[in-house]
Amino acid sequence: MPIISLSNTYLKRLCGIDKEAILSVLPKIGSDIERIEEEHIDTEFFPDRPDLYSTEGVARAIRGYLGIETGEEIYTTTDSGITFTLDENIKSIRPYFGTAVIRDLNFDNDAILSLMGLQEALHWVLGRGRKKVSIGVHNLDVITPPFFYHAVSPDTSFVPLEMEKELTMREILELHPKGRDYAHIVSHLDLFPIITDAHDQVLSFPPIINGELTKVTADTKNLLLDVTGTDERAVTLSLNILCASLMSAGGRCERVRVDDVLLPNLNPSVRSVSVDECNALLGLSLTPDEMITILEKMRFGAELDPTQVDHVLVRVPCYRADIMHDWDVFEDVGIGYGYENIPSSLPSVATIGAEHPIMSALSRVRMACTGLGYIEVMPFTLTNTKLLFDAMRRPPHPGVLSILHPIREEQSVFRTDILPSLLDLLRMNKHRELPQRLFCVGDVVIHEQTLQKLALVSTHPGADFSESYAVATSLCHELGIEHIVQKGSDPAYIEGRLADIIHTKTQAVIGQFGEIHPDVLREFDIDQPVAAFEVMVSQVLYPFPERL
Repeated sequence: MPIISLSNTYLKRLCGIDKEAILSVLPKIGSDIERIEEEHIDTEFFPDRPDLYSTEGVARAIRGYLGIETGEEIYTTTDSGITFTLDENIKSIRPYFGTAVIRDLNFDNDAILSLMGLQEALHWVLGRGRKKVSIGVHNLDVITPPFFYHAVSPDTSFVPLEMEKELTMREILELHPKGRDYAHIVSHLDLFPIITDAHDQVLSFPPIINGELTKVTADTKNLLLDVTGTDERAVTLSLNILCASLMSAGGRCERVRVDDVLLPNLNPSVRSVSVDECNALLGLSLTPDEMITILEKMRFGAELDPTQVDHVLVRVPCYRADIMHDWDVFEDVGIGYGYENIPSSLPSVATIGAEHPIMSALSRVRMACTGLGYIEVMPFTLTNTKLLFDAMRRPPHPGVLSILHPIREEQSVFRTDILPSLLDLLRMNKHRELPQRLFCVGDVVIHEQTLQKLALVSTHPGADFSESYAVATSLCHELGIEHIVQKGSDPAYIEGRLADIIHTKTQAVIGQFGEIHPDVLREFDIDQPVAAFEVMVSQVLYPFPERL
């Protein structure tokens, strides 16, 4: 989750309350306060609430929760008369596009920092590192409509943001810091996406960098927003969140005609929800009017449904990414009611708790790994075939279980191995000091059966086969795994520097250890050798015959 920095001065101005009152309500609306400084508060919100990734969004939620301003915000838009034209070539590169004009802003430093923070948070949470969504914010007063979003030769040149000389788009990928960071998204393309105005002035090279021409400063009053990407829902949602925040900051939104469509559309969606179902799930006895009051406190529009008894019509704001089911609305009812106010009671059935045998066995594994100096991590159980197989030089596992309708391509299958996720964590933390030693013991899914696997990695200049051999031997001895070692052939490891672990009772291969192959390290952008060990612990530690 991204850390959101909230300016104390700006937040107090938007909320109309003091710092102590703000601090008391932030945890109630889902914030984990990281630190409190004299000038700002650093907080975390769950990724399902990207509308709270700006000071304006947090202030809107606080005002509702405290009853200062309840109900939905009405976002009135007018037609700007500005047009955007998309050419056909762009539809095979970054096909989805959103835009809006925001006028009459009075920016100060706090408002600019809030906008920049929101932009970067959306790039990370919804944009997946700008691959799915990238956002451009431009000074409208220095450019001339109509505007064009099209694909051009990589030799096209302009002055990128924070630079003084023209560079070709190919040079930007090599010389500009943002170009180097995000070159992997577009470097393979024959044509690059670009946004220009009526005089062929370059506004943006999405998803890489804006032009210096349209740089936003404290003197900027009118903005042009562009949102490009490969996921239509993420693009639309990002645009709506940006517009809602900027309108909360005092701006006025105008629609732009993109081909034959006027954008943005800030109208709420409407759903009818059952009061009885809400009460049953939360253990409450709310009346429809009481539920309406709570929903308005959470900044929904709400009224009695005239067509159904005991139902409430809920107008869901355009910026709410998380409302996909009636139960999501009921969750907000619980938050608005206050979890601390929900009555508690003892269960009607008496039970005696005990640790599950699997958890008991895994606790032994954890103690053994930490005793060897490894740090436990818990990567996601969902992953993707590129990380799981392609990057590891391994063929696809015949028992991999795919998600029928994945929310995102990065999490489209259940993991069959844990080692790829540990290598990915080493990639993310390669700027940290060495040595790094990580382990994870957890579920894998193979042929629709849930099993448990252990994986360890160690990276530093001296990491080699000998280190992995010593760790494997130590752990097998500590855990009582009777085994023999023989030559292995896993392509994820260097040939001649790996071995298979054979369980003496079943003669089955239960794991491998060795030195990770350089091609795998390149795929994960790891610049130090890695010694690794992985074993299927559910085959040897549990007293369940069906697992052997």
